[in-house]
Amino acid sequence: MNTALTIAGSDSGGGAGIQADLKTMLAHHVFGMSAVTALTAQNTTGVTGIMEVTPDFLQKQLDAVFTDIYPDAVKIGMVSGSDLIRVIAERLRFYEARNIVVDPVMVATSGARLISEDAIATLKEELIPLATVITPNIPEAEVLSGQSIRNEEDMVTVGRAIRETYGVAVLMKGGHSVNDANDLLIDDKGEKWFHATRIDTENTHGTGCTLSSAIASNLAQGRSLSDSIARAKEYLTGALAAGLDLGKGSGPMDHGYLIAEPDYSLLYV
Repeated sequence: MNTALTIAGSDSGGGAGIQADLKTMLAHHVFGMSAVTALTAQNTTGVTGIMEVTPDFLQKQLDAVFTDIYPDAVKIGMVSGSDLIRVIAERLRFYEARNIVVDPVMVATSGARLISEDAIATLKEELIPLATVITPNIPEAEVLSGQSIRNEEDMVTVGRAIRETYGVAVLMKGGHSVNDANDLLIDDKGEKWFHATRIDTENTHGTGCTLSSAIASNLAQGRSLSDSIARAKEYLTGALAAGLDLGKGSGPMDHGYLIAEPDYSLLYV
């Protein structure tokens, strides 16, 4: 079985973060491991508390994983502190990690910044250059580039600028009133659009975490970046369309929609 490591925060509501990542990896038949950057108290209606781990403890988690079950791919989600980002970057270089997917979580759907300017600078300098691919949404791409994005042409222009600046593949996610569910990949092969049907649902908590983890899972299985993205988007669309409706706010998707119900009938023969 192929393996993947998620480095991200814990979501007590189960819809995003480490929980969404591990569910996604399991759905792709990949053995998932985790290094937790922070504990959060949250549910479908919002976050009520965050407690970061120490840099020393984060390093211990990373060492424990890499020295025992070496991951075929690594997904990195929200990391809010500069010291934590530096630890991650140093350990990834030390262990020569491969297939690194960075979801640069910096801006909430509301537009609010989730990490400090100092942490953003460290993310740009230390972590993003190590990535195989980064998966910013429109507001995050604007932060990385310092440019505004209003349409598809802007997505191409900014995507090219980010790739040139950081030297990594860029999957810019649409939405945010720009391009619905269509995403743009810019890598050493050029530019490619990935189209998907927009699912009419309010239960979209954890979509970014899920997409990046699905990409990492496919990379772990030896697929190309383009194929990994196509498969990940197909999985995400299915999970959203499955119609899971939990909680009082923006609920989670059904990460296990492809997993068949177990047949216990033989137990009662």
